[in-house]
Amino acid sequence: MPIFETDIDVHSEAFRKNRNDHLKLIKEFRTLEEKIVATSARAKAKFEKRGQLLPRERLALVLDRGAPFVELSTLCGYKMHDDDGDQTISGGGSISGIGFVSGVRCVIAASDSGIKGGAATPMGVHKALRAQQLALENKLPFVQLIESAGANLMRQAEMFVPGGRTFANLARLSAAGCPVISVVHGSSTAGGAYQTGLSDYVVAVRGKSKVFLAGPPLLKAATGEIATDEDLGGAEMHYHLSGTAEYMAENDADGVRIARDIVSKLGWGGGAQGRDFAPPKYDAEDLLGIVPIDYRQPYNSREVIARLVDGSDILGFKDGFGSATICSQAAIAGHQVGIISNNGPIDADGAAKVAQFIQLMEQAGSPVIFLQNTTGYLVGTDAEQRGIVKHGSKMIQAVTNMTVPKLTLHIGASFGAGNYGMCGRAFDPRFIFAWPNNRIAVMGGEQAAKTMRIVAEDGARRKGQEPNAEFLDGMAKHIVDTYDAESRALFATARLWDDGIIDPRDSRNILAFCLDSLSEAENRQLRPNFFGVARM
Repeated sequence: MPIFETDIDVHSEAFRKNRNDHLKLIKEFRTLEEKIVATSARAKAKFEKRGQLLPRERLALVLDRGAPFVELSTLCGYKMHDDDGDQTISGGGSISGIGFVSGVRCVIAASDSGIKGGAATPMGVHKALRAQQLALENKLPFVQLIESAGANLMRQAEMFVPGGRTFANLARLSAAGCPVISVVHGSSTAGGAYQTGLSDYVVAVRGKSKVFLAGPPLLKAATGEIATDEDLGGAEMHYHLSGTAEYMAENDADGVRIARDIVSKLGWGGGAQGRDFAPPKYDAEDLLGIVPIDYRQPYNSREVIARLVDGSDILGFKDGFGSATICSQAAIAGHQVGIISNNGPIDADGAAKVAQFIQLMEQAGSPVIFLQNTTGYLVGTDAEQRGIVKHGSKMIQAVTNMTVPKLTLHIGASFGAGNYGMCGRAFDPRFIFAWPNNRIAVMGGEQAAKTMRIVAEDGARRKGQEPNAEFLDGMAKHIVDTYDAESRALFATARLWDDGIIDPRDSRNILAFCLDSLSEAENRQLRPNFFGVARM
């Protein structure tokens, strides 16, 4: 395949400006992530007094040292509900990600009990659901490190119904042959008791675990019965009497050791396949200078691809047809992939090309990576007459129904139906990440403001009135400001429209990690039953 030759001047003023702009955005979201970690770590003295490890210390122990770990949805719930983005920032009250445990790739979910006791938030429920979905789709064991104060009762209306799916998913994981392994480091009460009970392997921690449907206060209020935590749901009771716990640990570290031992005994292979491949010809550091953070400034998306793929070796597909939509074949870490990217709006030819390209990738069995940077489908009389609705629908049908794995990376604009055709969250990509310059909305703020101004002016004239310019100026400014705030990457990631914001320079490593996960899932043979493993 032809080697792409770059024409980027890394010493230009535009390059330096783009780079500095990106570094500011990266610092912004990294600072927020650090704030969550620091907030949790403030509880260290309290945890040490109780003889416990902090949640991230537990996570570090369960993961293989030096092996990759991709944390997911770090800023879940940012500035939503009770999260003010500062003093109450919590990341949804949990930590989740994909990493290696005893050489086996697993999904790991840990209660962040250093923040409000690990209480679940409305968006934290959806974060948990996403982690479970990833485990199920990618045929991975699901490891839980549990210690939670339970649901925020003041937000129950937003949590109760969707929360039920977290339990259904645990049953589905077990039935599908994906083991659920839980270490109960502390409280796992009320609905959380089923989080433990629906696990295949449960490790209790002596003197710390609490698993019951109703704690002593609720039990007394409901029935008048008086009981202690230990009698109702302590580690000893569940280990010796109820049979809910299969293993007894002496402390947090011992519980994690047992969980690792359980995974090692599953008989699952682990680790990335050995493959020979060349690194990109160009440095990933260049990405910060190549891509403007302003989506209105054009650039050649092939320059991005050349810094993601093996040897910067790219084979373009129909480059002369629908040229604003780029379809390419390449490899990432030895995995053959199709890549669909944007150099402008998607026109009818570009949409038809994508539909054909997806069929070819289906035939080859190659995963498809969508690099989203589009203001949407082309509009206008010419576009309509050329069949943009028809061809755009073909593209969306192909993206929806394709069976090879889909991965999406938001690297710029994601507006209108372009978000759909380029495999946004609603179209179920197996993994979806975003750069911090991502913008996602039904359209750009200026475009929305102009549209609403035209509608308002026409409405006034139909009534025989002269449009009020001062009012319309204020309305336009309000729309632009609102769209600017609600289209930012932080707004999107808070609502789990992606699986997390990443540094653009990490894109190749993250994609390689995801492709390894997909490859393992494709080659893994599960042994499902009809009901999930039931505790007897």
